[in-house]
Amino acid sequence: MTQEQSQIEMYISTSDDKQNATIQAMVATADLERVGNATLEQAHITLPVLFTVLITDDEGIREMNQQYREQDKPTDVLSFPLLDKPLVNAPTEQLWQPADETLAEQPAFVTPPELITNLGDIVISWPTVQRQAREAGHNTLYELFYLVSHG
Repeated sequence: MTQEQSQIEMYISTSDDKQNATIQAMVATADLERVGNATLEQAHITLPVLFTVLITDDEGIREMNQQYREQDKPTDVLSFPLLDKPLVNAPTEQLWQPADETLAEQPAFVTPPELITNLGDIVISWPTVQRQAREAGHNTLYELFYLVSHG
């Protein structure tokens, strides 16, 4: 790939400022845009895109999981797509479907051709990243990369 395809906006918000700084320092050494570009390339997406990654704690992601999926428990990753239709062909059960019928009836959002396409938001729980990395026996950043690609 010769051109950069993705731009990632990164936000870190846990309930502990010291932990936020530690995560920020670790993530600053990571090349998340390379991971994003590799994922997009594997999915055959060639247009320039933007997505947001929020790293939070188990309580933060539990609240979002409760609010948006009606599941009162933390999870590793949540995705909030902005597009009305996926950019790739995938089985229906792997695609996000609006739970609220009124969302499905909203007019389609059209990105002007001169603007970058915003794919949406990915929310990741840092404590779950750490826990899953330990359980799998690999590096914390590797687990983060995996969840960003999955999201």
